[in-house]
Amino acid sequence: MKRITVFCGSSFGTDAIYKEQAKLLGETLAKQNLELVYGGANVGLMGAVADGVLNKGGKVIGVLPDFLRSKEIAHTGLTELIMVESMHERKTKMNELCDGVIALPGGFGTMEELFEMITWAQLGLHKKPVAILNINGFYDSLIVMIQTMVTKGLLKEANQQMLLVSDEIEDLLYKMKNYQPPTVGKWIDKEKV
Repeated sequence: MKRITVFCGSSFGTDAIYKEQAKLLGETLAKQNLELVYGGANVGLMGAVADGVLNKGGKVIGVLPDFLRSKEIAHTGLTELIMVESMHERKTKMNELCDGVIALPGGFGTMEELFEMITWAQLGLHKKPVAILNINGFYDSLIVMIQTMVTKGLLKEANQQMLLVSDEIEDLLYKMKNYQPPTVGKWIDKEKV
């Protein structure tokens, strides 16, 4: 792995640990010579993870839709800032630039980005690790919901296991570096129908 895309909130949330861990993730990426690809803003957890990388001399590529320039204020200290036209172009570019994905706490946008990336992996459009840094149990309810999808027969267990989860940064990066995509596809073979 050379570059990691991080999806996260453009605000800090209510728990100080989110900001602390976002910054620490950035610092850890830089220490491990992993470049950051993220949404390009200097606000919230987005800014914290970018600052963590930059403070340790790492490289950061931001991808920001032009229409968000005034809301998610562009980070001026990045290695590179790529301006795009739409949210879809943003995700596509971030996917093209990275070798893996980590989701930190966030809102609807973070959820949408995380699930699009794991769906693309499930469909075989990429073989990159997709991971959640489960800071202070933020994603516990989502993890239970994903288990419900498996229990109710709407998601294969092999696809559930594609989503890597840890509450420890080093452990999560280890899992990502050692990730092996499943050999089973999403779709049922015609012979089995």
